[in-house]
Amino acid sequence: MSDTPARLLSLLSLLQTPREWPGSELAERLGVSPRTIRRDIDRLRELGYPVRASMGPDGGYRLVAGTAMPPLLLDDEEAVAIAVGLRAAAGHAVVGIEEASVRALGKLLQVLPGRLRQRVGTLNSATVPLLTGDGPTVDPEDLTVLARAVTARERLRFGYRAYDGAETRRQVEPERLVSVGRRWYLVGYDLDREDWRLFRVDRLSGPAATGVRFTPRPLPAEDAAAYVAGKLHRPSPSGTVVATVHAPAEQVRRSLRPGDSEVEPIDEHSCRLRSRTDSLEWTAMRLLSLDCAFEVHEPPALREHLRELAARAEHAAGAPDRGGPDPSQGRPSRGRRQGPS
Repeated sequence: MSDTPARLLSLLSLLQTPREWPGSELAERLGVSPRTIRRDIDRLRELGYPVRASMGPDGGYRLVAGTAMPPLLLDDEEAVAIAVGLRAAAGHAVVGIEEASVRALGKLLQVLPGRLRQRVGTLNSATVPLLTGDGPTVDPEDLTVLARAVTARERLRFGYRAYDGAETRRQVEPERLVSVGRRWYLVGYDLDREDWRLFRVDRLSGPAATGVRFTPRPLPAEDAAAYVAGKLHRPSPSGTVVATVHAPAEQVRRSLRPGDSEVEPIDEHSCRLRSRTDSLEWTAMRLLSLDCAFEVHEPPALREHLRELAARAEHAAGAPDRGGPDPSQGRPSRGRRQGPS
């Protein structure tokens, strides 16, 4: 291989494999002399790649961790595997890596050859994840389009379904994507409404970049995360849950995500829970999962939903056998002594 830049890239690709390469094997792979390999190793070191050499009959060259991450050189199979994995991580959030997955996926798809993008699309269209039912799903392809537009400072068009079901078309200057628990949000400046808006990504449809660049506007908050937090936690009677939970406050706090709710002790055996919600179904399941008695004070819609759940559960359990014990009078509640018979 006489082309020095191409040979250096091939050498770097081989060294990224987690093994030690004897100089003779590298020379054979690249079709050059061991002396040329030594010169190429020196060139890589001058470029900042930390290549370590070991002596002896089993010695050779290995790329080790340095102060900066070198560009990864992937073969076709590796690139497809990483793209599919990143799509899965972006669409089904893993705490702490959701946004990084979207950024990495956007960068990878930007440089992925057409033949490999087609393979990634085929794999994703032919497979379906087993969802846990704990929240709305987001198409990773939509996340990738949004992430690219945010990075390129490019205007977006998309359809949007509001909470009441109303469908509109929006033209937005995207600022940031923010992951909050089970949901993704897009922070952007709505050009038609001439104001900043918060969009739930699972309610977006057909996002597309327009090709029109824009100059970022000053965000009316410290950053995008603070803007989202301020919008989601504004006082709203319809979105605020207030409940009395019959369990120690510290026990309830351990069962909830940090910062997700406010828990105030009433006494050593009960506490007052205040929380924001945009899903009655999720909130009901979360309260039931506390595994203790509770009373909901607000909102009335949550109490009604719990009644519906209770009716479904009673119907599913069936009527008690005649002459048998009444299930409602069966085993005592946890933490209470059973009265005398």
